[in-house]
Amino acid sequence: MNLLIIGAPGTGKGTMSEKLVKDYDLCHISTGDMLRESVAEETPVGLLAQEYMSAGRLVPDSVIHEIILERLGKPDLEKGFLMDGYPRTLAQAEDLDDILKQLDKKIDAVLNLNLDEEIIIERICGRRSCPNCKAIYHIKNMPPKQEGVCDVCGSELVSRKDDNVESLNVRLQAYHEQTSPVIDYYQNQDLVSDINADQEVDDCYSDIKKVIEAIND
Repeated sequence: MNLLIIGAPGTGKGTMSEKLVKDYDLCHISTGDMLRESVAEETPVGLLAQEYMSAGRLVPDSVIHEIILERLGKPDLEKGFLMDGYPRTLAQAEDLDDILKQLDKKIDAVLNLNLDEEIIIERICGRRSCPNCKAIYHIKNMPPKQEGVCDVCGSELVSRKDDNVESLNVRLQAYHEQTSPVIDYYQNQDLVSDINADQEVDDCYSDIKKVIEAIND
């Protein structure tokens, strides 16, 4: 079973991905992970990607194509994969289809996590994290016992530099401009399942499991 999970920042992709990977024994694949693996293994395409990254340049789609082809051809994908954060553009979606056909694989479902922008902004801008032990908090939904202090190790909590309204609006605009054509592309293939991300974690995951059960029937 091969799945794509799509959603704007703050929709809960990470939480849902963790549950899916654990329950269905899928390989969790992201562009960043693939790049790091290829670089660490010093494959020819990984070394090429490293040149771009070392120069502070974006890795071009032609190199990403080779990295994805390399990754999806590995034997650990026997039970399937969950791809997160890719494809981001229509061109990448079309390219991914070409790669999958080459490997005799296919996408079984695209999980599209939906959430109103007002709630996204509240979620993202309220996030706090511990720079020491990496614990995550939210000033409203999951506050620490003592304001601004990590429950686990007592370190001062911080917010990411881009977890503010101005930066988030830019990220959301870019997401919608790039990803809307991707969703349309997969809708034309009858692969998209819209998931309401504005509910409790267990309820959201329950909706996702219904999609998977329909695939496996």
